[in-house]
Amino acid sequence: MLGFFVVALDSQVVNVALPSIREDLGGGLAGLQWVVTAYTLMFSALILFAGTFSERIGAKRAYGAGMVLFVLASAACGLAPDLGTLIAARFAQGLGAALVTPTALALIREAYTDAGARARAIAYWAMGGSIAAAAGPIVGGALTQVDWRIIFFLNLPVGAIALLVLTRVGTSPREAAPFDWTGQVTAVLGLAALTYAIIEGGEGGYGRPTILTAFAVAVLALVVFLLAQSRGRHPMVPLELFRSRRVIVALAAAFIGMSAFYGVVFVQSLYFQQVRGESAFSTGLLFLPMTALVAAVSPVVPRVAARYGLRVPIIGGQIVLVAGLIALACVPASTPTWVVAVLMVPVGLGGSFTVPPLTTLVIDSVPARRAGTASGVLNMSRQMGGSLGVAAVGSVLAVQASFMTGLRIGLIALAALVVVTIVAGLTLRDVDAATAD
Repeated sequence: MLGFFVVALDSQVVNVALPSIREDLGGGLAGLQWVVTAYTLMFSALILFAGTFSERIGAKRAYGAGMVLFVLASAACGLAPDLGTLIAARFAQGLGAALVTPTALALIREAYTDAGARARAIAYWAMGGSIAAAAGPIVGGALTQVDWRIIFFLNLPVGAIALLVLTRVGTSPREAAPFDWTGQVTAVLGLAALTYAIIEGGEGGYGRPTILTAFAVAVLALVVFLLAQSRGRHPMVPLELFRSRRVIVALAAAFIGMSAFYGVVFVQSLYFQQVRGESAFSTGLLFLPMTALVAAVSPVVPRVAARYGLRVPIIGGQIVLVAGLIALACVPASTPTWVVAVLMVPVGLGGSFTVPPLTTLVIDSVPARRAGTASGVLNMSRQMGGSLGVAAVGSVLAVQASFMTGLRIGLIALAALVVVTIVAGLTLRDVDAATAD
């Protein structure tokens, strides 16, 4: 639980510190985007690889390797003398996080043989992630008031405790799990090239040769990836998953929903400090209504889905998300900051209502033997959405002369994408049908 807590905390804690990082290390908007997306990019691109890696060397060893890398990368982040070093260290942090997350669950499965005890342990594990997400902006704001570097040094004692506890864990079983090297390499290359093109294109124009080349590399990597998945003996992402329209719609909804959430957190962190003149700590407090309600509502969502079916929380949550995005986009410049903070609440609530039922929808739409893979693909889609959401919203800000104009256009664009997934979801039949064979 400690490992997942610190990994989840690190995905949220850095946003509030971005203006302070720029003031100390320099760099433009593109550099700040990379500070956020470097972490989520590696996390999303390597999380499926991490599951296979864990099976091959054992969950305990994989978790230990991931936590050591995460701690060392955190130290490098805190000591970074320039923005380039910080971004490189954030890439390494993302790799460590990708190793820690699935292996933490594997260790829970190994530690608890009783189904009831295992379910409670997993619930506590998930609760730790929710608490970390809620506390992230506040912790980041409070520590940034002293020095932004402390937000990374905080990971060192927590990681050390997690590694100390790990020494008391028994040896994990190992399996000869095959690697899909072609799929993994092309996934990382394609996502990195696409992210680079979006971020750097927004900063300096999309017609430059380097940007066009990056887009071409992303397309080529996607083609090779799809060929590898269709012809490989052990594909990382079996294409048979996409035979179900329910899976396709659920993955799209998860991707866009996380794009919206991460995009809002990124842009509002800059808005509160650069436009409204709030301190880092005050900015963290302004995120509290949204993040706290997300943590409070998450346990209720499964009961809502059990009573009303999956469609109600999925579609209802997306509608609430759209309402929040539009409200934030249309709010007048003179609106008190506490009102803006309240208007962010629907964004968090919308996401918290959709994630659990989308997970159930994906797992119930595939054969039982593919449930673990499908869940991993869903998680990968969400993290990819977060990475590209920050890249896209930041690029919109970069190409607009006014910050507020860019903010409004970016949020309206995200709302429009969510509407598309709502329409797609409404066209699905038998959303609450029995599970796949």
